[in-house]
Amino acid sequence: MASHTLVTLVLFFVCFAVSLCRDIDREMTVEVKAGTEECFYEFVKAGETLEVEYQVIDGGQGEIDINFYVASPHGAILLQDLRKPEATHRTLMSEEGDYKICWDNTFSHFNSKTVFFGVMIENDDEDDDLWDDGLEASVTAEEIYEMKIEDIKDAMDRIRGHLTKSRIMQDQLRAYEARDRNIAENNYTKVNSWSMINISVMIVTGFIQVVLLRSLFDEKSRLHGMWKKGSSSTLS
Repeated sequence: MASHTLVTLVLFFVCFAVSLCRDIDREMTVEVKAGTEECFYEFVKAGETLEVEYQVIDGGQGEIDINFYVASPHGAILLQDLRKPEATHRTLMSEEGDYKICWDNTFSHFNSKTVFFGVMIENDDEDDDLWDDGLEASVTAEEIYEMKIEDIKDAMDRIRGHLTKSRIMQDQLRAYEARDRNIAENNYTKVNSWSMINISVMIVTGFIQVVLLRSLFDEKSRLHGMWKKGSSSTLS
């Protein structure tokens, strides 16, 4: 009974440490209007890693690209991309504060851009601190050694990391699918539009040719008279 209680207590602290860690990950889809920029702020502590991954899934009638930059709490530009469709950045931050993450579409005058992005903040050291502070207060060193707590913690961290990466990969695949679908729909619309224009031009051109030919052989038409006078003057 005592061993069962100990195992339950150990698993509770494992789940407690995993759930309270400051690792943050979120995904979002945002529309950046033409001539504007969309910015988000993330609080990052010194020593934490900020990872940003984005891709433009819809560019309206224009190119699928956008400007991107990350600014420090003091306003200095740390990362910057110019006219890129997608990118991934992973940076270790040296100071604490609110970091500004922006997607800039001011170079476009007519087309809005739809951007899918994911933001992750990781700090492995804080995970270890939470584990040590929460667990060592209730479990002795001998019990930690016997139950191989570190092995359990590492396994759960790996599982959590793999699950997070799998979810992000699935979101990225959905974003790629949405972008490809938007491109296909835009191409389909352009092909249909140009086809209708070409058909209309062909119909109008054919109608004009028929009218001209009939007028040439109609003695009452002005075109026939002009053609006849022109022929007579040429012969004379």
